[in-house]
Amino acid sequence: MEPQPIRLVIFDCDGVLVDSEGIALEVLVEALAKNGIRLTIEGAADRFLGRSLGSLAEAVRSEFGVEIDPPFLAGMREVLYARFRAELKPLPGVATLIDALKGANVECCVASSSQRERINLSLSVTGLLARLTPHIFSATMVRNGKPAPDLFLHAAAEMGTAPESCLVIEDSPAGVRAAQAAGMKVCAFTGGSHTQHASYRQALMQLQPDAQFDAMENLLHFVFGARRPEDLTDA
Repeated sequence: MEPQPIRLVIFDCDGVLVDSEGIALEVLVEALAKNGIRLTIEGAADRFLGRSLGSLAEAVRSEFGVEIDPPFLAGMREVLYARFRAELKPLPGVATLIDALKGANVECCVASSSQRERINLSLSVTGLLARLTPHIFSATMVRNGKPAPDLFLHAAAEMGTAPESCLVIEDSPAGVRAAQAAGMKVCAFTGGSHTQHASYRQALMQLQPDAQFDAMENLLHFVFGARRPEDLTDA
């Protein structure tokens, strides 16, 4: 059978559209330390990168016996959002990439483990919100967060696209596993500031994503092959 053309690109948000994971991991490590849990940034990345709050809370409870309660989350969120407003940047080239995909009649959407409030803030302060609204999906919309496939399948259904015609862009092992479980192609983006840890890259590559890239423009080669968007008139 001929492979299905890519009709929908599903972007994770944190670490793919916006360079937020380094900030988020620092805030998480500081918050956990106040509860007696001492982790390095790399240790936190290995355990929690790409997971929903629900699965993060379960992992902390299971491994450390500490309950992630509403006051803990509220305090962490307050610090995180303040840092986002002051520091958060989009990944280089992502706005141009989204425009190129849409110009070639490839739909785009966001499917993130974060709450909708955080997604909207991240996209707003980085100038990306208008490009992606209203096609924004959060793990709060489904029963199971990543690495379960629920969120990606929900996004594809809402966008009216079969899983085999979807391409997921992810930066975390949990996200790659979720895309693979959903029966979708998946590219691992390793251009974020948090992706330099050796153990992180090893875990990501062991999952054998369909491709790996660290510059946004390189994704166009995977989506279109030799037919780059600038060459397309009636794609």
